[in-house]
Amino acid sequence: MGRAVPIVAMGLATLAGGVAAFVLTRGPDPAMGFFITSVGLGDGADLGGLAGADAHCAALAEAAGVTGKVWAAYLSTSTVDARDRIGAGPWVNARGETIAADLATLHGPGNHVSRATALDETGARINGRGEAPPLRHDILTGSLPDGTRAPLTCEDWTSDGAGAAMVGHHDGADLEDKPSEKSWNSAHPSKGCGLAALRESGGDGLFYCFATR
Repeated sequence: MGRAVPIVAMGLATLAGGVAAFVLTRGPDPAMGFFITSVGLGDGADLGGLAGADAHCAALAEAAGVTGKVWAAYLSTSTVDARDRIGAGPWVNARGETIAADLATLHGPGNHVSRATALDETGARINGRGEAPPLRHDILTGSLPDGTRAPLTCEDWTSDGAGAAMVGHHDGADLEDKPSEKSWNSAHPSKGCGLAALRESGGDGLFYCFATR
């Protein structure tokens, strides 16, 4: 009888491993309402405006198998606040993990945006500080910490030239370890609006997507 316990435990561990493998390979949770775009649109911060960014969110979600939702990019413009575009919550990631229950939580210290939870639409992680290159943790937002507009939006997401965009760090990490630059939605301005300029500081033209309903 004394040998039965480890044998049973081994069996349970094998079963658990099988379940975990199934979960990881079955695609994103159908309830997914938050992700970072796995790829940008190829023109730096020129996203075709808010309409182009929203369409990119929807296309990526549907390609990943999450359908029937309305998607909005978390982007502010000179006249629009990002927080007013994304619905009321709650939002979960591709693994079904809650990012925030509502807007107040999302923009407060209780949100769960981190390198472990801010996943792309397939459930894959985005390269963060200290991980294998290329660094991609500069996420376009054009926003202040409370989700309202910042005056840095690359001409309302229509420019890939001069100018700058406010970006957040999805991994909450910064080279100089400054608390002010660990924000998920308002860490620092980019070095420009073109793709090469975005990549100079650790970006790739990526942005957050939220399901509004």
